[in-house]
Amino acid sequence: MAKTYRSAAGTAFDAFNYVFLGVFAVTAVLPFIYVISGSFATDAELTKRAVFLIPETFSVAAYNFIFSTNTIMKSIGVSMYVTVIGTAVNLFFTVTMAYPLARRSLMGRNTVLNLVVFSMLFGGGMIPTYLVIRELHLIDSYWALILPGAISAFNLIIVKNFFQELPPGLEEAAKIDGCTELGLLWRIVLPLSKPVLATFTLFYAVGHWNDFFAALLYINDPMKWPLQVLLRQIVLLSQAAAGDINAMDPNFVKPPDQSIKMAVIVVGTVPILLVYPFLQKHFAKGVLIGSIKG
Repeated sequence: MAKTYRSAAGTAFDAFNYVFLGVFAVTAVLPFIYVISGSFATDAELTKRAVFLIPETFSVAAYNFIFSTNTIMKSIGVSMYVTVIGTAVNLFFTVTMAYPLARRSLMGRNTVLNLVVFSMLFGGGMIPTYLVIRELHLIDSYWALILPGAISAFNLIIVKNFFQELPPGLEEAAKIDGCTELGLLWRIVLPLSKPVLATFTLFYAVGHWNDFFAALLYINDPMKWPLQVLLRQIVLLSQAAAGDINAMDPNFVKPPDQSIKMAVIVVGTVPILLVYPFLQKHFAKGVLIGSIKG
């Protein structure tokens, strides 16, 4: 086997890339490490030290404050429910709409695609959307957080382009073997679409997990608030709430407001962050695949 030799310029370029990407990775990770450390720090340390990676005094007061009731566990369950069901709905409607639009022989295909692109540029706005949700009796329903964004037009176009890139011979061979359209989609297309499906599963899931504005508009019952809304309320009301707890328990030591905010970031970020390793092997390929116009 012949050896390959790299020029000095190529080696230097590779070294520059490694150094640059390494520095970029460190700058991306360090702020999150600081947030985690700050969530376990004391008020005095946060005031004294501007930046640190390891707290001098380990304290869980902020987490004790956040988890002082079972309300946050219920809100985590709500967020998980909305994320799982919402992502399943997103994928179902995205795939079932993208698959027929990938067929160039479909009647009215260009008209539908133009309407999809139109929806990317123009929307009804917040008030008309709220009126529609109200007339459909979805106020205080979790479906109000799922159905309005059931399909992302951008994601739909990417998935449609991916389906168009699949070899047409696969479809012809499957039909010769007697495979129906649904069978072709389920047995041939979807197994070959794992990278793009994994990518948009992550995108949809992160969108549902981080969304709090829709819940502020459509969910009036505090017991139905998802995690992000509850954590927002904790940050806004931490000082007043801590004063109430201190009145009931004189031995209670109020955690610093800054550490509460950092603990809130950790609680809101870690659960969805744990999903990424399961999709990582498909993610790198999926973010690029299907991006060629077809």
